[in-house]
Amino acid sequence: MKRIITATFAILACLTSCNFLDRDPLATISPENYFRSETDLQLFSNTFYDNLLDKEPYLELSDHYLKRNLTAVIRGGNARTVPISGGGWSWGNLRKMNTLLEYIDKCEDQNAAIQYAALTRFFRAYFYFEKVQRFGDVPWVEIQLNNTDGDILYAPRDSRETVMRHMIEDIDYAIGNLSADVSTYRVNRWTALALKARFCLYEGTFRKYQNPLQYPSMYIEPLPADSHDADYYLQQAVDAAREIINDGPYKLASDYLMLFANEDADTGEYILAIRNDTNLSIFNNSTGYVTMASQGAPGLTKKFVDSFLMADGSRFTDKQGWKTLPFVEEMTGRDPRLGFIAVTPGYKRIGSKEVTSPDFGCTVTGYQIAKYVQDINLYQIEHVNHGTNDMPVFRLGEVYLNYAEALAELGSLTQADLDISVNRLRDRVGMPHLDMTAANSDPDWYLSSAEYGYPNVDGPNKGVILEIRRERAVELAQEGFRLADLARWRAGNCLNQEFYGVYFPGPGEYDLSGDGKADICLYVGTNPKHKNMADIQIGDATGVLLSDGTSGFMDYHQIVEHSFNEARDYYYPIPTKERELNPKLKQNPGWLDGLDY
Repeated sequence: MKRIITATFAILACLTSCNFLDRDPLATISPENYFRSETDLQLFSNTFYDNLLDKEPYLELSDHYLKRNLTAVIRGGNARTVPISGGGWSWGNLRKMNTLLEYIDKCEDQNAAIQYAALTRFFRAYFYFEKVQRFGDVPWVEIQLNNTDGDILYAPRDSRETVMRHMIEDIDYAIGNLSADVSTYRVNRWTALALKARFCLYEGTFRKYQNPLQYPSMYIEPLPADSHDADYYLQQAVDAAREIINDGPYKLASDYLMLFANEDADTGEYILAIRNDTNLSIFNNSTGYVTMASQGAPGLTKKFVDSFLMADGSRFTDKQGWKTLPFVEEMTGRDPRLGFIAVTPGYKRIGSKEVTSPDFGCTVTGYQIAKYVQDINLYQIEHVNHGTNDMPVFRLGEVYLNYAEALAELGSLTQADLDISVNRLRDRVGMPHLDMTAANSDPDWYLSSAEYGYPNVDGPNKGVILEIRRERAVELAQEGFRLADLARWRAGNCLNQEFYGVYFPGPGEYDLSGDGKADICLYVGTNPKHKNMADIQIGDATGVLLSDGTSGFMDYHQIVEHSFNEARDYYYPIPTKERELNPKLKQNPGWLDGLDY
């Protein structure tokens, strides 16, 4: 359960540390007198939920989502530097997990001890997955460290193969010992299978596209001679996902829009969710974030919008003049999920009868976000941090996509596999099925281009791999996967592509709601002061900047450099302080910290 029960025992505070050396003695409550009951184990482990799970996945910026202020990761170049400390190189949560595992045998309830050991090993695998994504090779530590453990404290990083093998050991223990009962806010056996499918897909595709022979600098510590190859991890992902699909108690929700807008998580599709609740004063900002001008004006990019298929399954980017179509024509007749994710012509906010058009004060791209936006009549929903919808951590939709992608990359995908995965997602929104033969016989030029997509995809399954990536981007929009996907596909080039928004041929009146009446007037010079539409000046004052001056694509960040460094930016740097403490920690490639070791 997320943020519902928080242990306030002093023992938790004294066990929390910023790094391996940052530890205080177990003084307030002796470990010998704690960890005795299931309640002790539960209270101690509840912090894992709160500290490790992402409560706000909708905040991630990428080539698909922008806001007024770009993150250093998106800007790249000199905006990214080596931190002195912090930077994600924190290990306090790991120490707490290892503490629990060290003392768990003291629990008088052996069944509870097994359950909470499994839960803790789930979270240790989860913790290490995030560290591997961020830093690559990291130290594997499975004991509660003391100051006398210098051989571990000052050891070099372990190879990612070593870490991945331990992660699989942990997650397999969790799978074998956690309850199989549905528990939407608590980790269960199916959550562990979903995590295994997620990180094994990541590792399998990483080793395929970030091939150690072609890109050796991506592997700081050499891989052991007996390392598993990409196919091994991909098959592990397939097996874990298939078990959920075939034997799990889950099914897709019928309504994609309400899946994310309802207050309570759908227990059919959500395998694990983060609970938000008015009565408990636990909220998120998912509605206010996209409906209030003070929240940074996030918006979809044109590149992402253009990737959505037409409702009949054809490609929008095959249409004549697709790039500069008027907004209403551009957004009409598309995959219905576009209308659930963005404000499109005819849009009505949940709970409202009024048709509204995109609010340019709330989006820098003109493509205003609608996913996660709740009923307008909910109490104080228009305020900051008053969203009450539960947040997804693992859901069945992702499992379907992981299954299909892993099989496609293995070369063993069949049409039957697509029909029990991707095509179930398409059935939910009334989209035509993905046909494997058709996709591979005619790969999408848009998705395989250097200007808009992934030029490094090839082979006999090129077409269907590209289509699965399209489906993943659409289905999992704003769920926190995009940057990790780009890293494992070696597709950082996507962050160098244009960050454009809606196209306007010049000043004038424009209908955005689709009712035949103008909603906005773009102008240069004197304000026309219309009474029945929004007058928006082109220029810095309003933030409506067009790529060609007074015409073109909305281009708020036209003077802000964004550049991805292929030799550096797939990893974060190790903080300087940590390398000074332990000179055996090698710096990640391309990052300069002034240390010559």
